[in-house]
Amino acid sequence: MRFRPLHSSVAAAAAAAYKPHPEARLLRRLNPISSMAADPPPPPLESEEDPDERLCAALDSYSFSDPPPLSPTELIGRPLSGEIRVVRAWAHWNRLGAPKLVIAPMVDNSELPFRMLCRKYGAEAAYTPMLHSRIFAENEKYRSMEFTTCKEDRPLFVQFCANDPDVLLEAAKMVEPYCDYVDINLGCPQRIARRGNYGAFLMDNLLLIKLLVQKLSQNLQVPVSCKIRIFPNLQDTIAYARMLEEAGCALLAVHGRTRDEKDGKKFRADWNAIKAVKDAIGIPVLANGNIRHMEDVYNCLDHTGADGVLSAESLLENPALFAGFRTMEPKEDNADEIKGNGGLDQAELVVEYLKFCEQYPVPWRMIRSHVHKMLGDWFRIHPQVREELNAQSKLTFEWLHDMVTRLKELGGGIPLYTQANTAARAAICNS
Repeated sequence: MRFRPLHSSVAAAAAAAYKPHPEARLLRRLNPISSMAADPPPPPLESEEDPDERLCAALDSYSFSDPPPLSPTELIGRPLSGEIRVVRAWAHWNRLGAPKLVIAPMVDNSELPFRMLCRKYGAEAAYTPMLHSRIFAENEKYRSMEFTTCKEDRPLFVQFCANDPDVLLEAAKMVEPYCDYVDINLGCPQRIARRGNYGAFLMDNLLLIKLLVQKLSQNLQVPVSCKIRIFPNLQDTIAYARMLEEAGCALLAVHGRTRDEKDGKKFRADWNAIKAVKDAIGIPVLANGNIRHMEDVYNCLDHTGADGVLSAESLLENPALFAGFRTMEPKEDNADEIKGNGGLDQAELVVEYLKFCEQYPVPWRMIRSHVHKMLGDWFRIHPQVREELNAQSKLTFEWLHDMVTRLKELGGGIPLYTQANTAARAAICNS
């Protein structure tokens, strides 16, 4: 539709009354095509021609930096059978037990031994660390070092960063037999993601995101999921989520911070935005952000209506978070009483983690990182032990076990985990 300015007042009134489809507005803003406003979505096409095939064919002669030759409305594509897509998404999620307590993807930190430790203490599903799709597809050593799993490590999301649909599919095919979802990282805000043109920086190219999701959803036996960050504008976020669903995403994890809000301690996650996404789409939604203990889990699920939560940094410090444990400062004379009532200390969790590492070997850089995180409270009290750890250029399990023993002998009001929030956890898991 074009407005003919026969009279300025008529044109102004028509323009003021016109409200383009929200997805079209978002795509037009991020992938500008024309100075004219886009028409609302057209009715279903009468011909058998697939608009997505036309889209891909038209892009053959264009780079992703060029303006696409189609209108913003056409970028959305004709929806697939939405009802069937949603039913299948929920059937798969329910077959997995509809897990609510999920380990978030963390580079070098959500590896198999840590996943197994968290699963022991209540985690019901987990993401792998982000894997680079091109390196994964091309490098066998990278695959063997960065991706390990076992039969108990399910349900499992395997996450890739990517900007090439064919390369992403090649990598995804390799992990398809060993996971329950192949996940596309659309939320990494770090500088390396900007340089590599992946993660949250693909938010500037929604057409490419759509092609990535479609490539997997149309060629894999397992569902495709996506993990995103929100836009500063709520309507843009909703349109983004709807586009992903229509492209074939079967589960959406929403981090309630924008791409620029990288510091989780400085910026609170926007649970209202997550709720808006949950209300706008039909597939399962996981909420990410501000999950520090089980009260947060309960409050987040209640506020957003999400189907589960992800936790990242808080789990690194307290792998027993999903079992209802949280940190406290015991007095020296009541530490034994707390432990006798089911409490845990951080040193015991480190010993358990090291046992999983011996069973499922991973690079030492990952082990060192987890020891620092889990023993952070101890190291603040005994910094000399942290300095000894930092001075070790080559770690061994024997040295680490000896270090934990020394910490226990030093003692001195070490924070313990006490099993609080059991009622909240029971309510969550039984709902």
